[in-house]
Amino acid sequence: GASAGTFPVTIEHAFGETTIEEEPERVASVAWANHEVPLALGVVQFTAPKGTIPHRTLGYVWVALMGYAAISAIFIREINDGGFSWIHLLIPVTLLGTVELAIRARRGLTNRHRRTALVLFVAALVTPGVFTFMPGRLMHAVVFG
Repeated sequence: GASAGTFPVTIEHAFGETTIEEEPERVASVAWANHEVPLALGVVQFTAPKGTIPHRTLGYVWVALMGYAAISAIFIREINDGGFSWIHLLIPVTLLGTVELAIRARRGLTNRHRRTALVLFVAALVTPGVFTFMPGRLMHAVVFG
């Protein structure tokens, strides 16, 4: 790593390069699996046959991954001077939504379960995913330079 006084640092990666102008106060290392795997698994869950053992098993895996993604998001605070932003309101929505999703599935409330899954998928994965590409965010710099 860089020692104090050696900034800016330019990092080369698959999408080009990113320059870090000054020493960061904190760094959050978030693995690709935090959000991309639940996103892909959600697509599988929506398109695969319902009510099967694989659907139920993948559903439990998806709920666990969503919980992990929500908790890891607590540590991602690169905007608002290190404070929480409005998007962090989706953390309790995600955690409570996954519990509600599991309860509705266990009770056989399939229409409500399906609706809850769709809302949770859009609110907790798609919406935050889109906002990670806003100017000033790390993913915007990585993808658009």
